[in-house]
Amino acid sequence: MTHQSSMPQVWFRLPPGFHDIAPCDAASLDAFAEALGSPAAQRELSRLMDNLDELTGHDVVHTALGFHPEEPVGVATSLFSLTIRRVEQPNPRLAVARTALAIARSPRWTSSVRRFVDLPSALPCCLISGIISVPEVEHHQFQARLATVHPDGQHLLVLDLSSACTQHADAYTDILEAVAHTLQFSDPDPKVPKAVGTSRILEVLL
Repeated sequence: MTHQSSMPQVWFRLPPGFHDIAPCDAASLDAFAEALGSPAAQRELSRLMDNLDELTGHDVVHTALGFHPEEPVGVATSLFSLTIRRVEQPNPRLAVARTALAIARSPRWTSSVRRFVDLPSALPCCLISGIISVPEVEHHQFQARLATVHPDGQHLLVLDLSSACTQHADAYTDILEAVAHTLQFSDPDPKVPKAVGTSRILEVLL
């Protein structure tokens, strides 16, 4: 669920292995990174926390980290975010199409897949996923971005899922699309149980 009072509330469900984070979580995240025993993971998480405050200035209303075990040892990490922006375009389909086109035209994509997604809400939705090249980052990264609209027709929603684990591109794409299918715009029944079960990236189901 989103919490910023200036934005419409949105409910969604992340699968096992994802943990909500905020700038105030820096200390506990540092401890987690240290427990991973990986200097590279510590550097990545520290860099993420340093930039987390800046995300709110870009209309990011929710962030979560994904940690999924890999065989034989290791952890696949990812970052989920939800951005909500006010739009002046009265046609929601045109707003989504323009947003998806702007995302797809980014020069950072080295390869990408674009397709429309049929949501239970019947709201227009477009998914772009693939490999991107980030300045000052040696290795390529995977990113999936999904654009849709709020039923009020005045707000655009962009869901992002990024990871340096490019070998799991298909799984991460499926995860983001599954999260989009859980989007709700009114308070869901609180008695509905939360997702439980495995957290391995190739076995995660919503």
